[in-house]
Amino acid sequence: MTLTRRQALILGGAGVVGAGIVTVPISGVSAKSASKLSDRDMPRPYGTPLTIPPPLAYQTTVDADGVTTRHYTMTQRLGSAKILSRLSTPILGYNGIFPGPTIRIDRGTRAIVRVRNQLPAKHPTLGHALPTSTHLHGSASLPQYDGYANDLTLPGFYKEYHYPNFQPARSLWYHDHAVHFTAQNVYSGLAGQYLISDPVEKGLLPQGQFDVPLTISDAMFAANGALGFDDREHSGLWGDVILVNGKPWPVMKVQKRVYRFRILNASVSRSYNFRLSTGDPVTVVATDAGLMPVAQTVGSWRHGGAERYEVLIDFRKYAVGTRIELRNTSNENNRDFDHTGKIMRFDVVGDTVNTADPTWNSIPTTLATSHPMDLKATDAVKTRRFRIKHDDDTNIWTIDDLTWEEVIASGFKRVMANPALDAVEIWEMENSSGGWFHPMHMHLVDFQVLSRNGKPPFAYEKGPKDVVYIGEDETVRLLVHFGPHRGRYMVHCHNLTHEDHSMMLQFRVGLGADEEDPNDPITAAPAVWDPVQG
Repeated sequence: MTLTRRQALILGGAGVVGAGIVTVPISGVSAKSASKLSDRDMPRPYGTPLTIPPPLAYQTTVDADGVTTRHYTMTQRLGSAKILSRLSTPILGYNGIFPGPTIRIDRGTRAIVRVRNQLPAKHPTLGHALPTSTHLHGSASLPQYDGYANDLTLPGFYKEYHYPNFQPARSLWYHDHAVHFTAQNVYSGLAGQYLISDPVEKGLLPQGQFDVPLTISDAMFAANGALGFDDREHSGLWGDVILVNGKPWPVMKVQKRVYRFRILNASVSRSYNFRLSTGDPVTVVATDAGLMPVAQTVGSWRHGGAERYEVLIDFRKYAVGTRIELRNTSNENNRDFDHTGKIMRFDVVGDTVNTADPTWNSIPTTLATSHPMDLKATDAVKTRRFRIKHDDDTNIWTIDDLTWEEVIASGFKRVMANPALDAVEIWEMENSSGGWFHPMHMHLVDFQVLSRNGKPPFAYEKGPKDVVYIGEDETVRLLVHFGPHRGRYMVHCHNLTHEDHSMMLQFRVGLGADEEDPNDPITAAPAVWDPVQG
């Protein structure tokens, strides 16, 4: 086969993407196991309690203008997770744990997060180099603090990320975004939740111990308890063990009251279709970018990689001792195993309920209308169309036949679009890759899903989003307001093996191609040497 210039760039430019034949996952594929564990080491569902990641400590300063800033420090380092009963699992973790510490912060309070890379030079089992780039997913950060894939922090260095936190209340998450190895690094543990609150959300929804972050992922294990990694020739990784907050199929004791769950799909590739074992509905109150205008009652919902859905579950009507499972009926183009239909279990207990808390029995209907849900399609000044594809010759995933390698080869100038600052546009994305689903993420912006295959969006996605699930042969139309910053931001598939190989491009907001960029994502705020090692 004669290589085109584009294929030569892809295969040779970064030195990490190889040609090959993709093994296509067949809808409904089921198998006993992906792990190499012995039967006695394989975890059993509902054998361990749910744990909640600890909060991250901080110091506070107030400047002369009265602006409050919280200062955090997290260290990326090797850790050891107790996932299996007899074996330890080496991980990479923020502060050495998975999920990383939870950051909870009020809207309007700024944050500066120092992320120290104290990882070894190479991954201890997979062998790739370990520079990192931390992305606060869902934050309208300046480009130099957005976790741009090639804005790398080497081991022994740190970078301070500045987060404005001016957006309405929402569930964000932070994760590694290092070019070409995002999948391996996130899978190894570099992820955690970051939650912004505001008075509107606090007045409507449960708080404190009844506001529960759930980070859901899947994993496979080697015989010695280490994480296995098989992305099936860059098509996707599907593990046979479901983890919730780092524990396999855990159990949570719940009171007879309403709970709020912030559910993040942090899996590398797997999508879920969640529902309760009782058949009772849940109430979806928030999507990726915050509160929905109107709460939606659903019996199930499709949940792609990196999407966040906040749901209320009402345990009041269940008798003490009732056991309720959160289950997964999966979606087309996943790979399922014996127990991937199970997620976790809730056990109803008879603890005294604090009825002075008005949220204990409240299921709000009207929530909050915020940007971009107040936009209309007629506000758009331009419509752009993009096709998501797979190149069978190079085994590369593309957007409009372009790849991140071509962005690199252009000196990071090549863009898929150049919207003006504050422009409103319609972006139409068509999945023509054949036999796959793609959770597509746009950095910087929130968007409204206008339609799916010409029909209204699903009830549960009628809120502000930054990731959209595009199933096989689906076309979605998105209404996007580009702001509040100028500069370059990434668009990519959040099946992280697709992103790494190489379904990622960038758009440029409010800048000409050769215009000087004071917020260059690579050079404006580089990492610095960490004088404190270890």
